[in-house]
Amino acid sequence: MRNHTMVTEFILLGIPETKGLETVLFFLFSSLYLCTLLGNVLILTAILSSSQLHTPMYLFLGNLSMFDLGFSSTTAPKMLLYLSGQSQVISFQGCVAQLFFYHFLGCTEGFLYTVMAYDRFVAICYPLRYMVIMNHRVCSVLATGTWMSGCIHAIILTSLTFQLPYCGSNEVGYYFCDIPAVLLLACEDTSLAQRVGFTNIGLLSLICLFLILVSYIRIGISISKIRSAEGRQRAFSTCSAHITAILCAYGPVIIIYLQPNPSPVLGATIQILNNLVTPMLNPLIYSLRNKDVKSALRNVFSTRSFTLENT
Repeated sequence: MRNHTMVTEFILLGIPETKGLETVLFFLFSSLYLCTLLGNVLILTAILSSSQLHTPMYLFLGNLSMFDLGFSSTTAPKMLLYLSGQSQVISFQGCVAQLFFYHFLGCTEGFLYTVMAYDRFVAICYPLRYMVIMNHRVCSVLATGTWMSGCIHAIILTSLTFQLPYCGSNEVGYYFCDIPAVLLLACEDTSLAQRVGFTNIGLLSLICLFLILVSYIRIGISISKIRSAEGRQRAFSTCSAHITAILCAYGPVIIIYLQPNPSPVLGATIQILNNLVTPMLNPLIYSLRNKDVKSALRNVFSTRSFTLENT
């Protein structure tokens, strides 16, 4: 490490192969980010303002909206600054924080999808005992467990990544500090961090997917036993939004992290879909076909307009 200066800041080189498209991408991504913020804030407002939505299902949906807000805000603001012509520099501490929160919120969201699948399993397979099984204490433990598990996961990955010395180039060939891009700049052997990161992320994703699959197999068996077509349709409609959200969330993770040598352009495209498009779609997925959420939102807007008229 002689004749080298320890890195105190990184330069984010941005999205690969998009030189000259910064203005177009800025308006596109800023629109997606604003839609993400607006949609998830509306979902949270509806859940908090309506006592009808104070149930386990909407408790987890509210948590999902908070994670979506944080997840997209981890990378989008810095990316938009870079696209608008501002500085591409990020401090060493800022890079550490970005990597930590990206994996903390991303992993927590994966655990949350698994908990939501269990919630749907109990609601459809044990409808008469639903409120007994999914009581307030159980819901609190499950929600807290997702936060704690995601935090432990992120601490392991972040500490392994940044315990290595960075004393050479400080140019991160990506638009945010992610593990594969940052490890390329380390001055020592990165094989341990790469193996742990690959195994940890891949294993957790597969375990969550397996548990979700088991839940939905049981749900499918229970739905097949319902005699009325209307009952089957109602049971299926309660799960369709969750299934769609899972496909949008896990598809990008599997493609990015389970490929040995993913294409930089493909990886960046999928990451952007995962960071901006999926958090934007979740409010639409969970509200467009959900009568309770739409009713709560109508009540919020009608109450607000009535208050403004009186004022």
